[in-house]
Amino acid sequence: MDVDILDVTIFDGHDIVPGNRVSIRSGTISEIGTGPADSPTAETIDGAGGLLTPGFVDAHVHTSGGGLESLTCDLSDAVGVDAVRARIAAHLETTEGWLTGGGWSMADFPGGAPRADLLDELSPFRPIMLVSADHHSAWVNSAAMALAGLDADTPTPAGGVIEKDEDGTPTGCLHESAMDIVGAHLPVPSDAEMRAGLLAGQAELLALGITGWMDAIIGDYSGHRDAFDTYVRAVDAGELDAEVVGSLWWPRDVTDVDAQVAKFVERKRTAGAFRTHSVKFMLDGIVESRTAAMSAEYTCACGGFGTSYFTRDHLHAAFAALDAAGFDIHCHAIGDAAVTAALDAFAAVADSDAGLRPDARHHIAHVQVVDPADVPRFAELGITANLQALWACRDQQMIDLNIPCLGEERAAWQYPFRSFAEAGTHLAMGSDWPVSTPDPWQAVHVAVNRSHPEEADPAPLGPDQAIDVLTALRAYTAGSAHLLRAEHNGRIRLGEPANLALASADPFALDPADLHTITNRLTVSGGRIVHRA
Repeated sequence: MDVDILDVTIFDGHDIVPGNRVSIRSGTISEIGTGPADSPTAETIDGAGGLLTPGFVDAHVHTSGGGLESLTCDLSDAVGVDAVRARIAAHLETTEGWLTGGGWSMADFPGGAPRADLLDELSPFRPIMLVSADHHSAWVNSAAMALAGLDADTPTPAGGVIEKDEDGTPTGCLHESAMDIVGAHLPVPSDAEMRAGLLAGQAELLALGITGWMDAIIGDYSGHRDAFDTYVRAVDAGELDAEVVGSLWWPRDVTDVDAQVAKFVERKRTAGAFRTHSVKFMLDGIVESRTAAMSAEYTCACGGFGTSYFTRDHLHAAFAALDAAGFDIHCHAIGDAAVTAALDAFAAVADSDAGLRPDARHHIAHVQVVDPADVPRFAELGITANLQALWACRDQQMIDLNIPCLGEERAAWQYPFRSFAEAGTHLAMGSDWPVSTPDPWQAVHVAVNRSHPEEADPAPLGPDQAIDVLTALRAYTAGSAHLLRAEHNGRIRLGEPANLALASADPFALDPADLHTITNRLTVSGGRIVHRA
């Protein structure tokens, strides 16, 4: 591909650089200059003063699962109970057998827990299982519970929550590992369905300027089929148009650490478009269901300390074995106790005779509630903070299901982005799609403003933790690319394959309150144009 992109502000992954043109020849960046090229190509693209960036790198996303979910009963844009039920009813009319999908918001239901009877009224006989937008809860109907044998006598699995009436009858909402009670009975997607899901997810991300990502769970998890083979087949067929790291799922029931690491060594891919040198640990749940692990009790009536899926000794042994085997460790940590547990495990490896590998790129994702005493430990240990910035605002779930459960002090500990930056922490960014939109510009808007105009309360959430546009863009490009050990993403550099995104405006010339209006006009991935608006 030969093309000249004209009249742009150029952000190279680190800074704004001189020039207003990038020339691409044979898919490679050949010149960064000013004005028309000395030898213009037949094709030119007018950037209209927009910002040209490296392709965004989403450091925490569920591309295959999100794409597959978008092809089922997708509730992600249905707002309110009536709209959700109308969407479900429409899908029931055009499908057979199990109805699956998800994307419902906990904020739409009292206590964040929808009931089976709302689904039974729509379909008393067909089994239904719909996961929440955050994918930590499932809404099921009575037919699904009956098929799974779920009743008042069913024991609650370790790390799970079954919502029940006062008499012990399950109400139709399952949290965390309890989802597996019904999820184990879901039909397994076919190879063709998995391929369709991956390609749909890829198309969604490429349209938003994302040319690399970390698929955050590769493995069998809560009714979701392992996408490892799907990615490998996509590479072999020439269908994968991005650079991807798959994070291998560490099961919650592992008893033999060395045996599990040996299994992962057999699946490890360290070169090419799909690599698997990362291992994912989900250390806790989420605040909304009071399953995020806390160092002090929740302040709501339910109380409790949340859920910790792994013991201290297990984490220390697993982290040491994985680091020694050359894997990068990826932690889901929402509550402050989970963040501390991850840092303690990394510190234990660092203090051991072997120490942490000098080139390790371990990270903690989400970092919602962080004890201020833990903030400097990230930089001290060389641990990346992987930010899902879109969540750092006063949406309805934050107002109804987070702040009241956290209390005033811990609510102020949420999403300490500026504190991380000032402490010298390496930053990456991701969306966690389909939990929330994968659009990088919406996340950048919240990172800078700590609010979003479409959310319930426009007041900023912890405005002292806002970061500037440059810091956010560095995290979403070069920062995430570094975390993924990206070979060709995160930078605009002469002689490199072109991986670029063209924004509709220059964010440095906009009022920060208007950042959410920016859209992606053009995506170049692997030296080819893969999206035009």
